[in-house]
Amino acid sequence: MVNRVAVLSDIHGVLPALEAVLAEPDVAAADLIVLTGDIAAGPQPVEVLDVLAELGDRVCWVGGNADRELVEARAGHPASIEVSNWAAGQLRDDQVARLGALPTTVTLEIDGLGPTLFCHATPRDDEEVVLVDSRLARWAEVFDGLPAEVSTVVCGHTHMPFTRLVDRRLVVNPGSIGMPYGGAGAWWALLGPGVQLRRTTFDVDTACARVAAESAFPDAAAWADEYLRSQHSDADALTVFGPRDGR
Repeated sequence: MVNRVAVLSDIHGVLPALEAVLAEPDVAAADLIVLTGDIAAGPQPVEVLDVLAELGDRVCWVGGNADRELVEARAGHPASIEVSNWAAGQLRDDQVARLGALPTTVTLEIDGLGPTLFCHATPRDDEEVVLVDSRLARWAEVFDGLPAEVSTVVCGHTHMPFTRLVDRRLVVNPGSIGMPYGGAGAWWALLGPGVQLRRTTFDVDTACARVAAESAFPDAAAWADEYLRSQHSDADALTVFGPRDGR
């Protein structure tokens, strides 16, 4: 039984945002930090992975599609996203090995929430899309085969925070640390005994300047300006993602 869990998703290689969240008292005091994928694909991949690795057993790692794509890109199968191909080339061999070994799901017993399954997109696939307003039939499809005792599912992938019930099962998306849609800041969740969706604010101007100065990614300044400033609204994201949930 774990009492308090901080969930960090979709960090996407943004060190200032990660550092801001790790400095939160509730994150520092949590029994466990769970990462729900897309950890390093961004402008500061090596630095982000090193900071998380230094936390040792306090961190439980779950892989996402972007983590898998970094490993594939390193093996000669390029990703469709420029920053991912660049990031893959920056990683050390030990970091590639870590990402390649990440599980796609982890289940933990959490105080007040019961058996809780952590995944990136859905329990069965690391890149399919479900949204806060996905119809129940879609949720039933992606949860098909999930053990009945799993009472809570925590996912990421779409970079927008929400909680909702799906036929008596609680679903939580903490939002994104490094690429938030709908509002600047680093979004995360605190679990146990209930669910708190949290946002950590930080000086975005300073963070953008740091990413531009510290990253060797050629488009780091533009990338930071687009994503750390959350130029894409949740309405924009839902419009793009909507067709991918089968609607």
